[in-house]
Amino acid sequence: MSEIGYLGPKGTFTKIAVDALFNGEGKKSYTTIPECIDAVEKDEIELGVVPLENTIEGSVNLTVDYLIQNRSLKIVGEVIVPIRQHLMVHPDNVSNWENLDVVYSHSHAIAQCHHFLHDNLASTTAEYTTSTSAAAKYVSDHKHLNIGAISNHLAAQEYGLTIVKKDIHDFSNNHTRFVVLHKDSYPFEAKKLELKGNKTTLVVTLGSDQAGALHQVLSVFAWRKLNLSKIESRPMKTGLGNYFFLIDIEQLMDDVLIPNAIAELESLGCTVSVLGSYPYYMVNGHSG
Repeated sequence: MSEIGYLGPKGTFTKIAVDALFNGEGKKSYTTIPECIDAVEKDEIELGVVPLENTIEGSVNLTVDYLIQNRSLKIVGEVIVPIRQHLMVHPDNVSNWENLDVVYSHSHAIAQCHHFLHDNLASTTAEYTTSTSAAAKYVSDHKHLNIGAISNHLAAQEYGLTIVKKDIHDFSNNHTRFVVLHKDSYPFEAKKLELKGNKTTLVVTLGSDQAGALHQVLSVFAWRKLNLSKIESRPMKTGLGNYFFLIDIEQLMDDVLIPNAIAELESLGCTVSVLGSYPYYMVNGHSG
């Protein structure tokens, strides 16, 4: 039976994604995104699940950069999870939640709750942790401190915290994309979820810095009527002005259209690699 790795500890939104995608497999948590990705690379686990993009904060750059630099892994599946952020404290500190010294959470969660923090806890310091669940665990382990965490209902249950304010995120339409990683192309299927569609993700490097180069790249897809759901640039880290482009095509790899598009891109001097061709799913309702 496969073992699934995910960004932990228990109670993270990534764990919610894993529980929605899998049933019965062994699940192992990792402290950081690179640790989880490396574990797939080293065959410690068969599949890894990490966050890729959030509605409010955009791409999780650590995941994107790590995947682009380490091209031996493939995206084999994706799930979109609705995100609800709550403020929680140790049960002994419920009466004092409006005067917290520090609120802990992942940097993305802090940013997603900016308005609430500004309006209600303006004098409270925000400190970053490796995950929202790690923040909840820290608060649970330090009940003598006047601190709180921003996390989800699963973390509150896992670490015995009391939710004092629900749904403190700034925007109600808050979702995160989580990707499933494998060392090879893998026939992934989430049996508990309804299939929403398919994607093929390419990493494209422009051949030369010339006027109209990006327009040429986009034209390759346009005249073939290949629908792009996303195009994003990321620095190559080799010098200013050098970028990769991450492109999502709304269909699986076929025998003609996408291979021919890749061939045309290469004829233009671009370097192209396929990061994955995979199904994607959505968790319905609200994940607390």
